[in-house]
Amino acid sequence: MSGDSAPVSPAERAAWDRGRAVVGIDEVGRGAWAGPVTVAAVVLAPDALPSGVRDSKQLTPQARTAADLRVRTHGLVALGRASNDEVDEFGLAGALGLAVRRAFKDLCALPGAPSDPLVLIDGPHDLLRERDVEVATLVSGDAFSISIAAASVVAKVERDAEMVRAAAHHPAYAFERNKGYPSPEHVAALEREGACLLHRHSWAPLQRLVQPRLALD
Repeated sequence: MSGDSAPVSPAERAAWDRGRAVVGIDEVGRGAWAGPVTVAAVVLAPDALPSGVRDSKQLTPQARTAADLRVRTHGLVALGRASNDEVDEFGLAGALGLAVRRAFKDLCALPGAPSDPLVLIDGPHDLLRERDVEVATLVSGDAFSISIAAASVVAKVERDAEMVRAAAHHPAYAFERNKGYPSPEHVAALEREGACLLHRHSWAPLQRLVQPRLALD
């Protein structure tokens, strides 16, 4: 592994030394005001760890795209998403749980999927909640675990691409630049245009922006 990647965590090393696979899980879109939450589940081969893989927020878009390709080429990858409507219906925690379980279920259905992996989830909570699966949570895991860092890269590249495609249908909000997060440009568009179908309508900051406009219409 190249020195420019996230480290191998003690939990990963111990699992690999026992011949077990590790599934890294991370999400993106938690703080966005529009679009889905997207989760990636990734299995890396310990003898072929990709270079340039670390916390997606520390990488340029070009570096993320290159790292995403290396992860997909050498690893096993599945994705899960929960829509903005599901965020509104189930709350953020509930939607994240849906996306995590969808990603893990799809990973387990892939050819070559491990039968008894250790699952490492970024953050303090077990969002998978599978009784027969060993799960370890790791706060700031994308900085300390290459498997979680790989998942963060894949999830970020996938969601960013989805929001760029959405921008063509909702050009007022500049989703191609802000990816649904509350940039000044995005906030100004909400004040001017109101919310679109991709927004998380239940979120209090968004409601505070939109409601005054509704009262004036």
